[in-house]
Amino acid sequence: MSAALVRAVALMGPVLAVAAVVAVRRPEEPRIAAALLATGWNALALSGVNALALHLGWWSFHAEGAVALGVPVDLLLGWAVLWGAVPALAAPGAPVPLTAAVLAWLDLAVMPLGRPVLLLGPDWLRGESVAVACALVPGLLVARWTWTGRRLRARAATQVALAAGLGVGLPLLVTGAWRQPAWALGLLAQAMAAPGLLGLAAVREFAVSGGGTPLPYDPPRRLVTGGPYAYVRNPMQTAMTGGYLLLGTLDVVFLGAAAVAFAYGAGLAAWHEGEQLAARHGAQWEAYRKAVRPWLPRLRPVTPPPAVIHVARTCGQCAPVGRWLAGRSPVALEVAAAEDHPRGLRRITYERADGVTAEGVRALAAALTHVHLGWALVGWLAMLPGVAWFAQLCVDALGGGPRTLTPDGAPR
Repeated sequence: MSAALVRAVALMGPVLAVAAVVAVRRPEEPRIAAALLATGWNALALSGVNALALHLGWWSFHAEGAVALGVPVDLLLGWAVLWGAVPALAAPGAPVPLTAAVLAWLDLAVMPLGRPVLLLGPDWLRGESVAVACALVPGLLVARWTWTGRRLRARAATQVALAAGLGVGLPLLVTGAWRQPAWALGLLAQAMAAPGLLGLAAVREFAVSGGGTPLPYDPPRRLVTGGPYAYVRNPMQTAMTGGYLLLGTLDVVFLGAAAVAFAYGAGLAAWHEGEQLAARHGAQWEAYRKAVRPWLPRLRPVTPPPAVIHVARTCGQCAPVGRWLAGRSPVALEVAAAEDHPRGLRRITYERADGVTAEGVRALAAALTHVHLGWALVGWLAMLPGVAWFAQLCVDALGGGPRTLTPDGAPR
């Protein structure tokens, strides 16, 4: 086959397969979400696999036009759709091992036919195995979890990885913007921490408080007004736009990306998502929309759900923490005595009206989000899984671990 025909078939074959499946049966929202996430995961993972393949000689590409980092973009997209959207839409309930085996067998049969665009090396089966393990199988699992509504944290984490990889990592590689002095990249990384924390905290709030993800087809079940959403109505779009503006110091292309992100957030997303939220939440959404600005975060939270942090007043290490919090005049946060809690608490405990709870370092971090934006950023940083675990380890090692209160209120 000619190179043009190979590239056309590689892209249009999977796309036409998706069109045929959709024409036969219009997919519901969970299947659409599954298809989008699985395709995105495969696009990101296969980009890495192809880069590794070119480096190790598993295979190579001979193509001109629409090539990024040595890989034909059409082949990459077709591969991602074939392994992502096609199984997610056509057979979302099929056993994952069976689906993976069928698609891997199809790949083994088709890849040798990719000449003259795709030239296989002697160890190409090793590369195929890596692709199946890193792209195909995880993509099928994410699709299954999304379709069935399971593994919420894994689905949210996948979306964070896709946003970072497809929205920042790949553009940095393709534009070559990463070829900057180390000091410049270091300063930029520090500046990116603020929008990055804002975006991560917003995703976490969607999952923990709302029971959903940022993907419009996999949204929260409840209106989310806490965390970053108590400061700004569009924290994810604000974080993305701010991040691209910072990256614009490396390459002007990112300034265009910032304009697109802002236009999308202020235009299509505001209109479409606003209508959906109004239909789902009615007056609650209207009150929130009027109280919280869409783009410019406030210094103090506006709409955090009421919460209580329980701190032992008779604990020499804990009591000063409670007094410090109370002295900051936190919004919608009551500092109460842990001794009065009916459950017999052993750590500082945070309880929010919408059911969100936390203990120890995570409790203090959650309380900080009620103070002001500066302390909220510190709190969101401390809530990150690895950071929270290490901080709690340090606190416990220094004598701030769990303790039981005796009937007279003295800790032991």
